[in-house]
Amino acid sequence: MRKRSQEVRNFIIRNVGKFTNDIAERTSEEFSISRQAVSRHLNRLIDEKVLDAEGATRNRSYHIRNLERWEVQYSIDSQLAEDVVWRDDIKSLLKAVPDNVLGMWDYGFTEIFNNAIEHSEGSEVSVKFKKNAADVEIHVKDDGVGIFEKVKNKFNLLDERHAVLELSKGKLTTDPENHTGQGIFFTSRMFDKFTILSGETFFYHKYGTSEDWVVESSSFESGTVVSMQLNNQVLRTVKEVFDRYTSGEDYAFSKTVVPVRLAQYERENLISRSQAKRLMTRLDSFNTVVLDFDKVEVVGQAFADEIFRVFPAKHPDIEVFPVNANKAVLQMISRAKS
Repeated sequence: MRKRSQEVRNFIIRNVGKFTNDIAERTSEEFSISRQAVSRHLNRLIDEKVLDAEGATRNRSYHIRNLERWEVQYSIDSQLAEDVVWRDDIKSLLKAVPDNVLGMWDYGFTEIFNNAIEHSEGSEVSVKFKKNAADVEIHVKDDGVGIFEKVKNKFNLLDERHAVLELSKGKLTTDPENHTGQGIFFTSRMFDKFTILSGETFFYHKYGTSEDWVVESSSFESGTVVSMQLNNQVLRTVKEVFDRYTSGEDYAFSKTVVPVRLAQYERENLISRSQAKRLMTRLDSFNTVVLDFDKVEVVGQAFADEIFRVFPAKHPDIEVFPVNANKAVLQMISRAKS
């Protein structure tokens, strides 16, 4: 009985953000229990200050109450170290989460905070922390040159959107002597929601979806903001995330999944060899390349030929797989292969 009660409680906490006005009905349907029974759970969560409620009974809405908010600013200098900030300032705020969740926060926070220290060329970095019964959000903001702008300039890319495409592949770093370029890739795949806002570009990845997406935003102040969100009861581990993209006893980063749509601009079609070459840049450093064609309506013969005939001919040891391609795209790929 106690286990059943905990399951109902966890369902409410996980879903109240999506079903603010009808969480009682959703919970009743999920567990085949009466609305009165659900109301008892909701009232108990209100008494425990986990939820807030607004409105009369028939039109009542529920919201997760923020349990903790915290913000601090650090000067970027030779004394600032990500492991010290994690240990002294962040870890204690996460003492109630399971070990697997703590492990993901340890990895993700230290990777992103280190990027701000060593790569941003800024003078300050701030951390915002928000926790409730459902999840935790951490925002890391620096006042440096901006991650997309720096990558664009370092690799002579056409614009910041190309920088997002390169970051989404993994193994990209502006300091190869000291970094592998794996941190942002694995961090983006680890959290429920991961975003980067810099300049006029906004990058977003949601766990469980095969795609990344990028949009143009209104001009942002200097620097970069990285936001990470993770449910407090998620079951996956750091190792499981790494296992999806690594192989061998040395856990070599051998596989990547590239959202092909990031190579598109607005409504343009992917038809040229230049577009294909841009998409396949640096992918010869992987053993397995999965190209996700989700939301790509059409590709041209030259584009498909460059990817599925020319590239494999030059790199016979690299496997290239298309996924989520529609019938028209599959036909063009088949034509290129044959």
